Parts: sequence; C-alpha cells; structure tokens
Amino acid sequence: MSLPYENATSGEKAVKDMQKLLQEFGCGSFGQMMNFGTGELLVQFTYRGQPVSVKASANGYAAAWMKQHPYTTRSRGSRADYEKKAKQIGSVAVYSILRDWIKGQITAVETGILSFEGAFLGQMLLQNDKTVLEHATASGLLQLESKS
Repeated sequence: MSLPYENATSGEKAVKDMQKLLQEFGCGSFGQMMNFGTGELLVQFTYRGQPVSVKASANGYAAAWMKQHPYTTRSRGSRADYEKKAKQIGSVAVYSILRDWIKGQITAVETGILSFEGAFLGQMLLQNDKTVLEHATASGLLQLESKS
C-alpha cells in the first residue's frame, strides 16, 4: 500500500497553488520557507491583518515513508541512499499536504462550516511570535498525552 502524497512531483506547483488560493481568499501576504536543517516547511500568510504560521515536517513524512517501505538488503543502494530518497520524497510531499490542508480549511470557512478563527486558531501568531497552539502547550493549558 502506498502512502498518500508519496508520488507528488512538484513542491513548486503546490506553493503556487497555495499562494493563488490564499490570494483569492483575501489574504494580504504569503510566504514560504524550508528549513533544511530541521526538515520543516513554514508557510505564513495574513488574513485581515491576522498573521498565521503553519509548519509541516518533511522529516516526519520521510520517517512515515520509511516505515511504510522498510529498507532491506534487497533495496537498491545503501541505507544512506535510501534515507536520502525518503527525505527527498518527504520534502516534496509536505508542500502538497499543506496545500490540500489549507484548501480544506478555506473551503470550510467559505461554506460556513468553520469561522476563520476556528479553522486556523492553533496556527494564529500571537504578539510574541508564538502560535496559539505553541502558547497553549507551553503554558500547560492543554494536557496532551504522550504517545507510548
């Protein structure tokens, strides 16, 4: 069984799609950045003056891909080549994942299923440049159970 988005081919197209979607929705700005060290994709935009920051982990996707497609002695290339391939797949997939997630959230707002705040509350930036979710987690407002 394949992992969703493992055959995505263009991060650039997904970025353009995100930008177009957000602009049509009425967002005032848009930007994206990939942190190669952490493997984290950051997408930021503003809507009616409210900054929003969404992060996705290419390394997290790579780990999921490696779990779905384990390395074996029959695999082509070395383990390092295999891990490099997984990171490359992850770095393309996260763009499509975020595009589709943002599209879903915007559609929910436009159709009245959610308010903008309901759709993006966790990703809204506070004055201290932390997201609402980061603040709630750090202050103990959320009692998140760790995965065992």
